[in-house]
Amino acid sequence: MMDWWQLLVSFFLANVFGYGGGPSSIPLMYQEIVPHHAWMTSSEFSNMLALGNALPGPIATKIAAYVGFQIGGWVGVVIAVGATVVPSIIALIILLNILQKYKKSPAIKGMTLLVQPVIAIMMVLVTWSSLVESTKTIGYLQFFGIAAVAFYLIQKRKVHPAFVIVAGFVYGGVFLS
Repeated sequence: MMDWWQLLVSFFLANVFGYGGGPSSIPLMYQEIVPHHAWMTSSEFSNMLALGNALPGPIATKIAAYVGFQIGGWVGVVIAVGATVVPSIIALIILLNILQKYKKSPAIKGMTLLVQPVIAIMMVLVTWSSLVESTKTIGYLQFFGIAAVAFYLIQKRKVHPAFVIVAGFVYGGVFLS
């Protein structure tokens, strides 16, 4: 019962304060899932995030469903996904009405522009944490080798990122286990 309450509060807060959707709420979810509640390790979170990005759909709901199931079974899934989706639904309805009414306002334009650097910094912090954890686990040579191959495949060969992520999972399962 206490775990269900913690799931509700954690995912609710991460998604209420995660202005901008899934990418901006990922660092907040990370803080709740890894350091705050220790439901997962940093490495497990990184793996879950990579797998979630390979699947279709919004990342925040996939993270919520996975963690919710791990912590509270199917009830945990409903609670975590509900806490992730319901605030967005309510906020979307309210904010769209406000934005429609004041769309010409310089304050509204400035507010949306000022949030973007904050989201970028939060994403850099999660990326840095992932980089540190990965290099500790697999070493710098393999990390930068995998990163270089992924960059080449995505940028030069135009391979879809989902296939590159799946290839990374296969590589990790075969060569790093």
